[in-house]
Amino acid sequence: MSQTTIHTTALSLGPGQPPLSAVLREEVAQFLFTHLEEYGDDLPDIQACLDYAAERGGAVFTAREEGRLLGASITNRTGMSGFIPENILVYIAVHGDSRGKGVGKGLMEAITGHLSGSIALHVEPHNPARALYERYGFTNKYLEMRLTR
Repeated sequence: MSQTTIHTTALSLGPGQPPLSAVLREEVAQFLFTHLEEYGDDLPDIQACLDYAAERGGAVFTAREEGRLLGASITNRTGMSGFIPENILVYIAVHGDSRGKGVGKGLMEAITGHLSGSIALHVEPHNPARALYERYGFTNKYLEMRLTR
């Protein structure tokens, strides 16, 4: 049996960057909506995150094996630094059949290698991916509190 390779790509978005194709935009949004499972948001929120990245800056990361999408992530530029990290890793998901096979690791390597500046992310305390983020140096600096309206 031959071993296939997982290819990870990074696409920068924002002013001065080529737009994300409608096909890739829909593929990434649907993938994240499906594979974020209990940690996800509604599809319109994921699409709004992609719109923000396209308008103000961010990136889309994908991991594929033989063309099949196995993982995806969206980051947004915050426009700030120091008191707020320059980037926020808004979404990252791996296909359920591919978890534990290095896809998340590949995405994290692409994200941390591609982005300049600090990166923040929100993670639920019981999310098993938390250990992966900690291996890449993410720490829990604050307890996040929200007033949702």
